[in-house]
Amino acid sequence: MNRQLEPAQGRAWSVGALLLAVADALAARLGAVTIRGEISGFTRAASGHCYFTLKDSEGQAALLRCAMFRRAASLLEFRPADGQQVELRGRVTVYESRGELQCVVEAMQPLGAGSLFELFLKLKARLEAAGLFDADRKRALVAYPRRIGVVTSLGAAALRDVLTAVARRAPHVAVVVYPCLVQGAEAPAQIVAAIAAANQRQEVDTLIVCRGGGSLEDLWAFNDEAVVRAVAGSALPVVCGVGHETDFTLAEMAADLRAPTPTAAAELATPVQADELAALHDLAQAMQAAARRRLDQHAQRLDRLSLQMGRPARLISAQAERVQGLSTRLARAMPLVVQAHGRQLDALSQRMSQALARQQQSQAERLSRLALRLDANGPRHVLSRGYAWLSDEAGQPVTSAAAVRAGTHLIAQWHDGRAQVQVLAVDDTAHP
Repeated sequence: MNRQLEPAQGRAWSVGALLLAVADALAARLGAVTIRGEISGFTRAASGHCYFTLKDSEGQAALLRCAMFRRAASLLEFRPADGQQVELRGRVTVYESRGELQCVVEAMQPLGAGSLFELFLKLKARLEAAGLFDADRKRALVAYPRRIGVVTSLGAAALRDVLTAVARRAPHVAVVVYPCLVQGAEAPAQIVAAIAAANQRQEVDTLIVCRGGGSLEDLWAFNDEAVVRAVAGSALPVVCGVGHETDFTLAEMAADLRAPTPTAAAELATPVQADELAALHDLAQAMQAAARRRLDQHAQRLDRLSLQMGRPARLISAQAERVQGLSTRLARAMPLVVQAHGRQLDALSQRMSQALARQQQSQAERLSRLALRLDANGPRHVLSRGYAWLSDEAGQPVTSAAAVRAGTHLIAQWHDGRAQVQVLAVDDTAHP
């Protein structure tokens, strides 16, 4: 029901009434509209509602505020982002609380591959500048994995292709699937969560991130920045195979190895069991041949040594002859050695006799000199100079007046005789 646009004569509009009248006029005049433009300032509230501004795609300074409520946002098949060219359908109305013109969006889709490719190039340049695609951060895959993980949709043909390739090439390798959506607005968050779960559980050696082919819009989840960073930051080596051989995504550029298809990703991640068994068989054959050659070489060496040794009796005879020759030489040499030592002993004996004679003569001369000195200093020479030697009756020398008493008998010895004397008195104060 349309509200009256003209107020009663002489009555002024209230702000609310005017805005309601404008909203009704827009709804009646325009109805549902389709608009093209560039997304700017896109946000998603906790409630699930989305808010953004639509900029004029032809470069004019024109902006339109847009709101997309949760029900409509849940039906999106892509993840809106700033700079993306879109085509939306909705109703133009007035947001009364602010008095602003806005569009309530009921449906939205990317404008086309051209705008998406432009967004792809911008995001690629930014992530490349951040170093996510550097070759020096790429890691080699595990050559002989025990388990491989697959991040993809459970209903995707890509999963069947991977399982078929693994069963054909390496049936001994187990496959662990980390399911997630691979298309639509919710796909990037689920892909990131699946990669995080694989890294946290640490139950696989290699991780395959894959999906089948499609348009650029269908593959857009693998160009999402969060997905690209999750692939680049994975602790597990990642093989990424998205779409067909001609398709290319940013996640593949960040992966350790890019595969043109999901099947090729499985082939790159697993060795061919038959080829590996054949290689092991060849190695076993080579080892056996090498062992036979080594045994033959040692056998030939033993034969040569055996020929060199000959019979033991001949060796013993040769050694006996050598011992006999040494004995003969020793018998001949012994008299010569004894004779030489005898002459040496005679010479030493003569030298010793001469040395003893010289030493005896030297000692005799020394004794003669000592005897002369002793005789010169003997008691007889001293007594001849007027001295007398006094001794008691026991023959002990008397050297002090304190040793005698009056009446003591002494013996006085001179150089030419002796006399018996008797002490008449002792004066110990007398001096010569």
